[in-house]
Amino acid sequence: MDGANAVLQQIEQPLLENEPKPPKTPAQKAIRKSFKISAHLANLLPTGSVLTFQVLSPAFTHQGQCQTTISRTMTLGLLALCCFLSFILRFTDSFRDARGKVRYGLATSRGLWVIDGSVKLEPEEAEKYRLKFIDFFHAFMSVLVFVAVAMFDKNIVKCFCPTPSPETKELLVTLPIGIGIACSVLFVALPTKRHGIGFPLSRN
Repeated sequence: MDGANAVLQQIEQPLLENEPKPPKTPAQKAIRKSFKISAHLANLLPTGSVLTFQVLSPAFTHQGQCQTTISRTMTLGLLALCCFLSFILRFTDSFRDARGKVRYGLATSRGLWVIDGSVKLEPEEAEKYRLKFIDFFHAFMSVLVFVAVAMFDKNIVKCFCPTPSPETKELLVTLPIGIGIACSVLFVALPTKRHGIGFPLSRN
């Protein structure tokens, strides 16, 4: 008798596995969409460049004083370096080799150039990672987001504009907000599939 029950359970089990999943509620769909949007933004915002800037900005500007030309020059150099990092990191990508180890590379017109050079992709595989127009678009947007963050930094404002006019103050408040909203919408509308340095690891 027990054997017959076991056979029946084995026959019924595949039928139970093939049952359709219950449809998701509108609340579940909205939550899933929100998390997906947040993931896109986290993947595209220049968090590494912003962190580097926030750590070094007080020292380079002497808490916003910038009393010498050298201080202003160094601050400009810091801004340029962070903008460059925000731009170039958009072109990095990653993949897993045969052993499952994550390898990072830089996208080029011919494919993916592996940074450490220890692994080489086949031409057909490297072609999947080649540069596209959307990479330049994301890079430009990332630089704009960083500039918006820098405009909110009190040390930068004091360094280059110690006595701003009312119009300048209004511009320093509204322009970064406008840039942030516009770039966030564009990032969500045009997401990227790249998993570069400092971003979630590639699944492949």
